Formats: sequence, structure tokens, C-alpha cells
Amino acid sequence: MTRVSFDEMKSTIKKAFVIAGMSEIKADVCARVHTESSRDGVYSHGLNRVERFVDYLIKRLVDANAEPSLISTPGVMEVYNGNMGPGILNAKFAMNRASEIAKKNGLGLVSLNNTTHWMRGGAYGWQAAENGYVAICWTNTESCMPPWGAKSCSVGNNPFIMAIPRKEGHVVLDMAMSQYSYGKLQVTRLKNKKLPYPGGFDNNGNLTDDPVSIEESRRILPIGYWKGSGFSIMLDLIAALLSGGLSTSGIDKLNRGSCGSCSQVFIAIDPLKNNTQEFVDNILNGTIGQLKSSVRANENEKIYYPGEQSLKTRKENMSLGIPVDDDIWTRVKSLANL
Repeated sequence: MTRVSFDEMKSTIKKAFVIAGMSEIKADVCARVHTESSRDGVYSHGLNRVERFVDYLIKRLVDANAEPSLISTPGVMEVYNGNMGPGILNAKFAMNRASEIAKKNGLGLVSLNNTTHWMRGGAYGWQAAENGYVAICWTNTESCMPPWGAKSCSVGNNPFIMAIPRKEGHVVLDMAMSQYSYGKLQVTRLKNKKLPYPGGFDNNGNLTDDPVSIEESRRILPIGYWKGSGFSIMLDLIAALLSGGLSTSGIDKLNRGSCGSCSQVFIAIDPLKNNTQEFVDNILNGTIGQLKSSVRANENEKIYYPGEQSLKTRKENMSLGIPVDDDIWTRVKSLANL
């Protein structure tokens, strides 16, 4: 397995983005988020998404120069038009604004319409936690998952993120509405492996752990079966209503690439507005201590709190280098003229 240093990966991705039309400053921010995603083990939305993003820049499905513009400010809320700018930049801006509002009011909510793929949604949960804020954020997407009881796609696989700051390691949940995202299917397929648990249906309607069969059928399995399907639908509707933007049905009609003209919500909460740091620490450490004391179903497998495995992977990849798929790495270097 080939491993690449953080700095080499980031500089290579940045060069590819600059060549595709981004400014040095914007390319640097986006390249860092892609690299951090791979560093933390979310390879599907890090290095592996660079080629698609470059393609969208070239095709003008993403406007490299666009900035979010304010639409309205109802109370502790702000609504922005993302103007089809880079999703990473729009999302970082929105979470930052939500945090600024929360610093003053205890809670802030910023919504975006007409934005583009934010890549790894967890990046914005980590961003808020690093600045001391509890975060909840999500995005809707184009149709890529069947609603429960169907075999054709008509709901989005709408990622949902929650984060809590903790000095010993932030607690961060970053999840899709399917048992496995399409990115996870790709990563598993590239490793010639099976999924740990069934993740969708094959063309004959059978549950399967084969990523190739699921990619072919496009029938990924919602988390919790019908519950995940309903959760996804509600996230889609609320994102559209809070942002004044499009729901999945509208995104489908535009056909502007993955998540093109999607709607997103960013909520930041200051946990110290109504709590002491001691209280927060006791709640977090008491819960994590109880998790760790649970009787293991398998003595060889540890019990992790949300975000802990990302921190573990981060430390390993910063020490040893970030693992890459050789074919993808070669193509990204080519985009950077290397």
C-alpha cells in the first residue's frame, strides 16, 4: 500500500484545483479539507473526490469564484444563497456564521440554498467543535436511494452530523442515511472486499454485502430500514423549508451534478451559555466511561465513542502517511501536472 504525506497530498490537490480555475487562497482551503478527510480515513470524500470536483469546475457546475450572498436574517437565523460556489467554502462560511451568532445568542442557525457538494460533512462538525460549539448540520442531495418499499431512487442519502467539543477528543457523529454511502461502497470495492454487514440489494432484490452488486442495482439500504427512509425525507423537507431552497425533487429536475443546487442547514450552540465547563466535562466523561465499561460482544473489538476512530486513524496516518489508491493518486497528480 502506498502512503503519502499530508503536505504532499495537500499541495498536489491544491495545484489541481488552481489549474482547474480556483484562486490560490480558495484552492488551499479546499485542498486542506480534502486532505484532512483522507487523513481521518474518509478516503471516499477526500482524495477520491478530487477528480469529480475538478470535472465540475471545468464544466462550470461549480462556480470557482462565487461567494454566498445574504438573503434574510430572521432572528438568530441567517439565510444565504450559495450561488453554486464551492460547497466546502460555502459550508465553512455557514458554520462559522452560525458559531458567531451562537457566541452572542447561545444558538445560531444558518441555512444555504443553491449550494454544491460539501464533500465530507463531518468536516463542519469538527470545525465547530474545535471552536467550542455543539453542532448539528445536514444537507439534502439528489435522488440516490430508494424509499422503503421501492426499488427506484427518489430520496436523497442526506448526510447528518452532530458534534460536541471535548478537550480529550471531540465527540462527532457523521453519518449518511444509508447503511453505507456510495463512497464507502467504492472504497470497499477498490480493496476487493465485502462489506461487514449487508448494505443494499442486488438486482434480484436480495440483501447483499457485495459492494459491486449494490452499485449496479443502486439500491442502497436505508439505516434502520423504513426509519432511515423517513429520517431522510424529513431532513430533505426541513432543509428546503429553512433555506428557501430546493428539495430532492427539485434538485433532480435541474441535473447539475451530485448535490448541485442543494439545501443545507448549520446549527451551532454554545454549551457554556447555560452550563459550567465542569458540568459539561462530567456529562461527557461519565457517558464515555460507561460506554468503555460495557461488556464487549467480541473481546477482540474495542468499543468506540463517535469520532474516536477518526482520531485514531488521524494519528496513524499523520505518522505513517495517508494511504492512497495508486490509480487514483496517479490521476490526481496528472491533474496537477505532476
